[in-house]
Amino acid sequence: MESSENSLRKQLIEILNSSNAHADLDAALVDLPANLRGKTVSDLPYTIWSLVKHIEIAQADILDFSNNPNYKNKSWPDDYWPVSKAPRDEKEWTDCLDRITSDRAQMISLIEKGNELYIPFEHGSGQNLLREILLIADHNAYHIGQIVVMRRLLGDWE
Repeated sequence: MESSENSLRKQLIEILNSSNAHADLDAALVDLPANLRGKTVSDLPYTIWSLVKHIEIAQADILDFSNNPNYKNKSWPDDYWPVSKAPRDEKEWTDCLDRITSDRAQMISLIEKGNELYIPFEHGSGQNLLREILLIADHNAYHIGQIVVMRRLLGDWE
């Protein structure tokens, strides 16, 4: 019989890896025309690129916080959002997506290696690895939903 700890770890990996009740990032970006990445929609302060880059920045920051006892806080909101509304080129776009995938894999590695889920980090204010894993899942799902809405408003989502 599987332990509840192992079951929880499997579920945490699943929540980071799959969409379950909503679109995942791959599905939200599938067949997105390059010219829509930086396109704005009336009354919204972000673009799809802004959201994707923000996901990358925030997820990397959460991973750093989870791994680094010498973690340094970033400045909100300036350090968490890109200045540009669109990627410079295809390479910047694909590099960003690759970093999102790589950082997610690193967080999953922390789960698989058996790192303590419940004990608060010494350098935090009560946060633990479980909280940070759930934060990534929740934060990414929220912004992926915004990407889907942006695509609908841009006429590029069925």
